[in-house]
Amino acid sequence: MRNPATTVSEAVDTRLSTRGFTDQSVDGTVIRRVLEQAARSPSGGNLQPWQLYVVGGNELRSFKEIMATRVKEAPTGEDPEYSVYPPKLKSPYRDYRFQVGEDMYGLLGIPRDDKAARLGWFARNYQFFNAPLALFCYVDRQMGPPQWSDLGMYLQTVMLLLREEGLDSCAQECWSLYHQTLKEFLEPPEDLMLFTGMSIGYMDEEDPVNQLRTRRAALEDFATFRGI
Repeated sequence: MRNPATTVSEAVDTRLSTRGFTDQSVDGTVIRRVLEQAARSPSGGNLQPWQLYVVGGNELRSFKEIMATRVKEAPTGEDPEYSVYPPKLKSPYRDYRFQVGEDMYGLLGIPRDDKAARLGWFARNYQFFNAPLALFCYVDRQMGPPQWSDLGMYLQTVMLLLREEGLDSCAQECWSLYHQTLKEFLEPPEDLMLFTGMSIGYMDEEDPVNQLRTRRAALEDFATFRGI
């Protein structure tokens, strides 16, 4: 278990996409407290568009079994309802995405030409990287881009508050590839659309993938200042 973050700055600095968890369970009281507190996140018009499903225990174990079979049946996923990335991603965004992939697989010792090994490792997403808790965020289909932005602010707040509790997380938009299987399991109302999943638990500090510290662009690459 990593030390809890004691300041907002520390939570921001220590939050990362954790891809290896211990099997230590998460106290239900803790996750309820985090999700309730995160609801103070900004929300245009106070619409509060986030709709959450949290799964753990035997329910999560059952779903992991379902997904182990489903990934073998449909290794490329189902017809997604939205694209996680633009189809013709341009530079520098394409370069950022390529670099994080190379950095991660380099840590894992999986070469670029070993497609089977890379796909096999990616499939760990659907076992939540061994995390004991899963969160799924849905949104009403009538909502637009501004409300999707609200979802991002809410989920970022959740992830920072998890660090304050000594917990770690990994947001997983890859669940959009298996939204139908997830729908059959969770049975959400028809007017809800899946946005993302999230693995939650305690980081396995011995897992080499958790050494990954993604590179970030320099301030001058994305910020313009005028009159300051």
